Amino acid sequence: MTTSGLVQFDDWGNLYADRVETMRTSAVRDLFAAASRDDIISLSGGMPDIRVLPLDEVAEVCARAIRDEGVAGLQYGDTQGRTQTKELVCRLMEDWNIFVTPDDMTITTGAQQALDLLAKTFVNPGDAIITEGPTYLGALQAFSAYQPEVFTIEMDEQGLRMDLLEQCLADLQQRKRSIKFLYTIPNFNNPAGVTMSLERRLRLLELSHQYNFLIIEDDPYGRLRFEGESLPALRSLDEQVIYLGTVSKVFAPGLRTGWVIAPLPIRQKMNMVKQGTDLCGSALCQVIVEHYFAETDWRGTLDKVCVKYRERRDAMLAALSEFFPPEATWTYPQGGFFVWVTLPEYLDTTQMLSVALDKGVTFVPGDGCYPATSGKGKNCMRIAFCYEQPDQLREAIRRLAQVIAERSELYRAFQTAGAL
Repeated sequence: MTTSGLVQFDDWGNLYADRVETMRTSAVRDLFAAASRDDIISLSGGMPDIRVLPLDEVAEVCARAIRDEGVAGLQYGDTQGRTQTKELVCRLMEDWNIFVTPDDMTITTGAQQALDLLAKTFVNPGDAIITEGPTYLGALQAFSAYQPEVFTIEMDEQGLRMDLLEQCLADLQQRKRSIKFLYTIPNFNNPAGVTMSLERRLRLLELSHQYNFLIIEDDPYGRLRFEGESLPALRSLDEQVIYLGTVSKVFAPGLRTGWVIAPLPIRQKMNMVKQGTDLCGSALCQVIVEHYFAETDWRGTLDKVCVKYRERRDAMLAALSEFFPPEATWTYPQGGFFVWVTLPEYLDTTQMLSVALDKGVTFVPGDGCYPATSGKGKNCMRIAFCYEQPDQLREAIRRLAQVIAERSELYRAFQTAGAL
C-alpha cells in the first residue's frame, strides 16, 4: 500500500484475521478526499445539506445542553442510551404509526453501528443473508466482516421483486439452507432511489413468516419525501421487524446518533455485543439531539431542505435527459438522495471513474453496491443530487456524458478493428 505517495510494505500480512481479506474499503469514503477539492463536483457522497440548519439556534441548543444537563452529558452513560433520548425517538416514531416505549430500543452510534451489531449478533461465516440488488454499500461492508453468503434480489420501479425473492427462498429451502435475515431500505433505496410498493411490503412480511427469517428495515430517508404519498413502515405492520433510524439525514450526521427498535431478546444480545464495542454512545451527542428536536422548528427546516432536494433532483433528471445517450436508463426517486443509472453493458463505471475525476466529477461505481463476488453493477453508477446546486448538477452530468461518449467511441473503435 502507499502512504503519502510512498510505498509502504505490509510486514504483518500473516497476522491479520481471515475476515479482513474478504472486506472492501468504502468507495464513498475513498472518494471524500477527491470530493473536497474545489475543482470537483461531487455526485458521490450522500451528504445532507446541513447548510440550511439555523446555526445560531444550533449553537444555543449545544450551549443549553451543557448548561442544563451539567456533567451528565460528559460522563459515561447507559449502553442502551439515555432514557430521554429514547423518549424522543418514541415521539418521532409515532409519525409512522410505530408505537414503542424506551424499553423497545437501543441508541446506537449512527444506524451504521446498528448494522455491524446485528451482523455480529446473527451471522456466522457462511450463513445466508439477503439484500436488495443494488444495496447500501456500507451495509455490505458491515456484513462482510462476518463472512456471510449474500444473495441479492433485483429491484424494479416498485422496489424488491417478490417473484425473484420467492424463487430464491424456495431454492434455498430445497437445498436445506436457512436465511438469517433480509436487509431492506424500502423508502428511496440507497443507491437505487426506488420505493417498495405497499403490495410488496405486505408480501415480504408474509414470506418472512413462511420462511422464518428476520427483516431489517433501514429507514434513513423516510422523512425526505418530496413527491407522492407516504407508505407504512414495515415495522408498523409487523412488530417482529427490526427497525433502524437515524438523525443523520434530518439533523446532523456528525452527531452519529441512531437507534434500533427490535424484540427484547434480540436487543439483549445486541446490548452485550455493544458493551464490547463502545461501552456506551456519546451522552453529549444524545443531549444535543434531545434539545434540538424539543426546542427548534426542525420540521420547518426539514420542509425547506426537501424543497431544495426536489429542485436538485429535477435538475439532475433534466440534465440526464438532455445529455446522456438514449441507451442509458435511470430511476425516478420521489425522495431521498440518489439516482441509479444503468449504461450499456460494455461500459465499466469503475474504469470510467478516473477519467471522470480528471474532468472534475465523482460518482459511485455500481459494482460497489453488490457483493464483491457477484460481478454485477459494473455498467451502473450511483449519483447523488442532495448537496450540489442545480447548475453544478447540470454541469456534472454534462461532463459525465462526455466521459460516456469517449468510452463508447473507444469501444466501437475496438469492435471495428476486431471485425477487420
